Amino acid sequence: MGLGGCIILIAVGAILTFATDWHMQGVNLDVVGLILMAVGIIGVATFTNVARRRRVMVPPTTVVEERHHHRDEYGNGYGA
Repeated sequence: MGLGGCIILIAVGAILTFATDWHMQGVNLDVVGLILMAVGIIGVATFTNVARRRRVMVPPTTVVEERHHHRDEYGNGYGA
């Protein structure tokens, strides 16, 4: 589940908890909404933790370029 799915869970949970007044026999929608919000928040925390680990910066390395200079038979140099 990605970040979008987690945000959708939080939104649906908030709607069920705070914006509805439905009554279903045997189901407490307020508790269902709170559970959905909790799962969404845990998902966001997990997603950001994994994303932070992936963004670990590797220290830059120094690149050394070697050039070999050759001389012809008369002592004149030319670069390769």
